[in-house]
Amino acid sequence: MSEVLLKVDNLKKYFPITGGVLGRKVGEVKAVDDVSFFVKKGETLGLVGESGCGKSTTGRVLMRLLEPTEGTVEFEGQDLTKLKAEEMRRMRKEIQMVFQDPFASLNPRHTVEKILEEPLIVHGVKDKEERKRRVREMLEVVGLNSYHAKRYPHQFSGGQRQRIGIARALMTKPKLIIADEPVSALDVSIQSQVLNLLEDLQKEFQLTYIFIAHDLGVVKHISDRVGVMYLGRLVEITEADKLYENPLHPYTKALLASIPIPDPDLQQEKELLKGDLPSPANPPLGCAFHTRCSACMEVCKTTRPELVEIEPGHFAACHLYNK
Repeated sequence: MSEVLLKVDNLKKYFPITGGVLGRKVGEVKAVDDVSFFVKKGETLGLVGESGCGKSTTGRVLMRLLEPTEGTVEFEGQDLTKLKAEEMRRMRKEIQMVFQDPFASLNPRHTVEKILEEPLIVHGVKDKEERKRRVREMLEVVGLNSYHAKRYPHQFSGGQRQRIGIARALMTKPKLIIADEPVSALDVSIQSQVLNLLEDLQKEFQLTYIFIAHDLGVVKHISDRVGVMYLGRLVEITEADKLYENPLHPYTKALLASIPIPDPDLQQEKELLKGDLPSPANPPLGCAFHTRCSACMEVCKTTRPELVEIEPGHFAACHLYNK
């Protein structure tokens, strides 16, 4: 667990806003704004936050499905941002992605066998029988039967389709899997089955996960460390137990307070979020959270706090902890 597999430094992804007849640039959406973190081999790093905070964009930039505006992404010491298209295509054998909507990410015109064979064909497995054997094996690994290979995506339930999506990601034997909201489109009863499957696969194949979600209960179940994002920035990151027991950033505290507790007699003092998420095209000056923060000070309105280590292994970007 001590070796760093992925290291992200000062990652930015800005989308241009164009206007007028000539389509000139009139602004930009700062979807990911100066994000830095690392992932150790064998661990699961959870990325959480409200919709629009930039967590899914971060996952896509790491895969180079979107090109970064600035920053570096080092995988096993190699900077992915400097790789040419063909080099990056080969690197994707080591880094795979599981998407939120399994129906949208699976080609409806292809059988499951063809969907799972495709990564092997792309990465040079020419023996047809070998490909079919590996497809059958992988289907059984994710809890499906080999006869499912001849069926089409629409013939499966949502949970089964997500298992197919996970199987596709595993076909190239990757080291890192980026899971983008992999259970949010599933029923609660099915979510736990898929989460347990992901944990079993991690042990069996020595996988490393970046698990992107908005449900803090799900993230707590699967993550070793958790990073909290707000408006394109990382505002807190630490071990999962520490985050849930002693959150430091006001935004994290508000998110945790919003988790429902199944006890009608329990009276909670909730620090609920006020107002709407500001536009990433026009983020507030200073701390991005100050417009909704009950602990806002004057310095928060003008100076952006840096992500610093407040306690051993516990980082937060908040002026409340400035010494």
